[in-house]
Amino acid sequence: MATSQKYTEESIKSLEPREHIRLRPGMYIGKLGDGSSQDDGIYVLVKEIIDNSIDEYTMGFGNKIEVEVTENRVKVRDYGRGIPLGKVIDCVSKINTGGKYDSAVFQKSVGLNGVGTKAVNALSTYFMVQSIRDGQSKKAEFQQGVLIKDYPLEPTTEPNGTLVIFEPDSSIFKNYSFIPQYLEEQIWNYAFLNAGLKIIFNGQEYVSKNGLLDLLQRKTNEDEIRYPIIHCKGNDIEFALTHGNQYGEEYYSFVNGQHTTQGGTHLTAFREALVKTIREFFKKDFDASDIRASIVGAISIRVQEPVFESQTKTKLGSTNLAPDENSPTIRAFINDFVKKELDDYLHKHPQTAEAMLKRILQSERERKEIAGIKKLANERAKKANLHNKKLRDCRIHYDDFKHELRQETTLFITEGDSASGSITKARNPLTQAVFSLRGKPLNCYNMSKKVVYENEEFNLLQHALNIEDGLEGLRYNRIVIATDADVDGMHIRLLLMTFFLQFFPDLVRNGHLYILETPLFRVRNKQKTIYCYSEQEKQKVVRQLGGNPEITRFKGLGEISPDEFAEFIGENIRLEPVILKEHTNIPKILEYYMGKNTPARQEFIISNLRVELETLSEKEIVAEMEMV
Repeated sequence: MATSQKYTEESIKSLEPREHIRLRPGMYIGKLGDGSSQDDGIYVLVKEIIDNSIDEYTMGFGNKIEVEVTENRVKVRDYGRGIPLGKVIDCVSKINTGGKYDSAVFQKSVGLNGVGTKAVNALSTYFMVQSIRDGQSKKAEFQQGVLIKDYPLEPTTEPNGTLVIFEPDSSIFKNYSFIPQYLEEQIWNYAFLNAGLKIIFNGQEYVSKNGLLDLLQRKTNEDEIRYPIIHCKGNDIEFALTHGNQYGEEYYSFVNGQHTTQGGTHLTAFREALVKTIREFFKKDFDASDIRASIVGAISIRVQEPVFESQTKTKLGSTNLAPDENSPTIRAFINDFVKKELDDYLHKHPQTAEAMLKRILQSERERKEIAGIKKLANERAKKANLHNKKLRDCRIHYDDFKHELRQETTLFITEGDSASGSITKARNPLTQAVFSLRGKPLNCYNMSKKVVYENEEFNLLQHALNIEDGLEGLRYNRIVIATDADVDGMHIRLLLMTFFLQFFPDLVRNGHLYILETPLFRVRNKQKTIYCYSEQEKQKVVRQLGGNPEITRFKGLGEISPDEFAEFIGENIRLEPVILKEHTNIPKILEYYMGKNTPARQEFIISNLRVELETLSEKEIVAEMEMV
């Protein structure tokens, strides 16, 4: 019989705020991660500090922010008013201390809860803050949120503002590294949402004159959009939109300068307003999906004391523009503005209206063409889902919006029984699912979306992900391509990337697609076993272990035992994100890699093979050729 634990006064513990942040960091900054995902905690730390500088600019103080990010250190300097000198330590270390509770000072700031900077402080091995106000400087240094040095007030000739330097704690953010593209994306968003603000990031200047118009110009290619970008701006609201040729919808939504990656009430209202306005303008009851197909849009609003669904502020929950119950609803505010401005714009620009109509009619034709095959395919998928042998599902899903582990949900796409068997046995069944391919998937380059329904494997995959009608119901945060480290594995990887880029590019753009890095070598002696992911790592470890260690070369995932595999898909998982750089022309890049063999591709392969071969010895070249 099990003994019951005593539940007494001694069982109740009260943690200091700093201790609570370090014990439950996810409550404050979302998922931790190693930096491979754009919503990992280390980017939230950077954002929390810059947000304070942005709020200063929004209030009319300082038009320049300097940001410097090195391997493990972040430095942010603004030229606002500076933290009041007597409150510098309190503002960065005491929860619920700040100026954002005074709505007269910060009417529509990014955050209102006084937690952000304190969380950064508590989760950093080193944190320094310096405030400069009217010829005086106050500085303090912290370690994991604990004050280690309090500097006295000193005179200075530096201009007013605040400087923050911090280093994320590597015991919390394990094996972390900053991906430059993710940081650059953050910086650009700040520039687009604060026209006229100059941000110097690692020596490069970022500035926008036209707000969301500049954002969409950067997100699209001029030769891929159907008509010039529509841009409308008013008090506390701005939107931009156009139609392209890609499948799916693509939106960028913001509240008070915060990028709401999961949308919220404002994005829902914007999508509704577009459909309603366009139907009324053309006097035709178009299907909503035909209007929104291939749309690229951006919406930014300012709300007084916004309510977000989490501390990381990625989804807006507010229904009104202000806490006052009598204030207008966000839905009505956005609908009224879009109706007036978009309707006026289309009347004044008949060529744009005509191009928009053609795009909508094209989407309507395409939808009707595949309606029959889609219905049959969905019926087959529904039956298959009851006994879907391809999918070994997990218990928690990404669309479980209130579950604390939703960010960890992962679908591994593997090829063959041996590989999927190893991952299935090693995975965490709570958050990790496995989808097994029968063999090499179809090269769907240049095909219409009809093939997604005609091809049983593709149809089952899109149903497993639940992305047929967009990303709102996406069931896994991370879709991980897990293939062998050989030529066939690389080919399968390219075929799957083609599938997602061709038909679900928004899945890639939103940072959900990854490549699983698995070790190429196992090097061990009697004392140690070390896994290596490259030839260079292997050579380094061989020298480190000395003697004559045993070296095993892994060719396929099926060769790695489930016990070993658990190490590679658990806490120490290595994921390479698939990142679409700005102005990436998807049709051209797919044509280059997946179209008929072109001289340009042949030249690239030959040139790069030559470089690789020069780094290998004659013996290694023979071994590599035999392996291939």
